[in-house]
Amino acid sequence: MKKNKSILFEKCRDYLKERINRIKSSLNDLDEALANEIKSSAGDKYETSREMINAEINQLSGQLKQFKEQEEILELAIQRKESGKIQLGSLVKTTAANYLICISVRKLEVENEIYFAIGANSPIAKNMLDKTEGDSFSFQQKEILIREVQ
Repeated sequence: MKKNKSILFEKCRDYLKERINRIKSSLNDLDEALANEIKSSAGDKYETSREMINAEINQLSGQLKQFKEQEEILELAIQRKESGKIQLGSLVKTTAANYLICISVRKLEVENEIYFAIGANSPIAKNMLDKTEGDSFSFQQKEILIREVQ
């Protein structure tokens, strides 16, 4: 399971890198578009177009900041020492599903097993935090058993 955990962390890293690169590429395109707008004609049309580009730049910059913060959280999760208790960085197998508690990514597959990368603040993670192997918890009116914690 340790190997799977490393692979899952790497998949999370790849996910973030891909998102960050896509946003940076879009920001570069917008910077070029803004430079071209400055060179073009003046007037109301110019101002409107420039403001739209700036608004999009601001939105993408906010998204970039969020993904950079997620990178920091992921690195914290990777560096966390195992304690036997479910915490940030834990790989948890339950009777309902398998979870990696780090950042919210998506459904991931490793060696024909499905895992869900979830944030520590997600509702299900909050129910699992500080529990150990053999404990159970209730989520969405279902009793879930924790089979394994790493």
